[in-house]
Amino acid sequence: MKVLVVIAVISVLGLVSAQYDYNLALKKSILFYEAQRSGKLPTNNRIDWRGDTFLNDGSDVGVDLSGGYFDAGDHVKFGHPFAHSMIFLAWGMIDYRNAYTTAGELDNGLAALRWGADWILKATKLDQGKVYGQSGNGGADHAYWGRPEDWPASQVRPSYAITTGQPGTDLAANYASALAATSVAIGSSDAAYSANLLSVARQLYDFAKTYRGIYSQSIADAGAYYSSYAYEDELTFAAAMLALATNEQYMAGVAVLLSRILGDQKYKTSAQAHCDYWINTEKKTPKGLVFVNEWGSLRHASNAAFGCLLVADSGIGNAAAYKAFAKQQIDYALGSTGRSYVVGFGNNPPVKCHHRGASCPDAPAPCGWNEYNSPNPNGQILEGALVGGPDINDNYVDARDDFRANEVAIDYNAGFQSALAGLINAGF
Repeated sequence: MKVLVVIAVISVLGLVSAQYDYNLALKKSILFYEAQRSGKLPTNNRIDWRGDTFLNDGSDVGVDLSGGYFDAGDHVKFGHPFAHSMIFLAWGMIDYRNAYTTAGELDNGLAALRWGADWILKATKLDQGKVYGQSGNGGADHAYWGRPEDWPASQVRPSYAITTGQPGTDLAANYASALAATSVAIGSSDAAYSANLLSVARQLYDFAKTYRGIYSQSIADAGAYYSSYAYEDELTFAAAMLALATNEQYMAGVAVLLSRILGDQKYKTSAQAHCDYWINTEKKTPKGLVFVNEWGSLRHASNAAFGCLLVADSGIGNAAAYKAFAKQQIDYALGSTGRSYVVGFGNNPPVKCHHRGASCPDAPAPCGWNEYNSPNPNGQILEGALVGGPDINDNYVDARDDFRANEVAIDYNAGFQSALAGLINAGF
């Protein structure tokens, strides 16, 4: 029932191949998130080529903004895709928790969620009328190629926030959704922490609802990379997610929204129509990848796979066809066309993904633009990272300087990881 609500909210807004080891792929995807960690790393850090980084994030504004996740192959923390990633990861852990247990990764999965939620809590300064949405300047960051550990300590990174006067409804609402979903996923495993997440999520939702605006108009630097054009979908989604997490229907419009979603066939029809469109109408590559956009083609296909697994598991439409479609898309990423698109997994995986830290040799050897331009494989294996993927004709070249095809990102892996969990849950 909970899945149906969220799928329907999203609806209003807008060749099954060989078996793969989905448990192993899930394990490696979690390792990718651990490699993306910023801040003071835990004593049980499993990525031996990573160390502490950017411990002074937020010092320019007197706030501790250390921690969190690097966005992609760079070192900026962009709040909008950061929150989106946490929503998808938490959602997968809520609905497919048994899959994480089966893979022996429940504790590591929850730790990944907590690492992200902790940073959102740090970024939320409602007593100051602020919510921080970015650490690091995109231009300055992209002008640097090297290890995050080697970033000059004297070069303090700027912090960017939305405020009551420069609002960002979409950002604050996404934070609210991420914390609410993480609260549900963590649940009784840490009841006090879960309750705190939910409390802050409520406050963020109220902030988003009260101070209306588009975040990328308030944080101009983010607009160059993750521009937004509206906030209504994020606000609606946050309202529904909070209602699911709390069973409270006092929020304006939510009681009506939930009753319509749960009781009106047209919302179920809309969710079904999305999957039917992806399967029957959306563009496909010759080898069967659903092709939504050339930027992160595998990210979009993985999101479609995850969405159709949720629709199938909600008893909507042709569940067998939706699960087969999801399996086909994820198998494409894992190697069904002859090569893997997941670093460190399967046959002929990428060895030159566009990622600064992974491109570097073991420290203390120097690392810079020579490594970027090198024809050699990366110095480190970024286990579990899903690269952007092929073009519409299935063409792909493993080249570090082709960031469209070889960038990696926390939002690329979010739907992919949750789709893996869905396939494990389905018994594939």
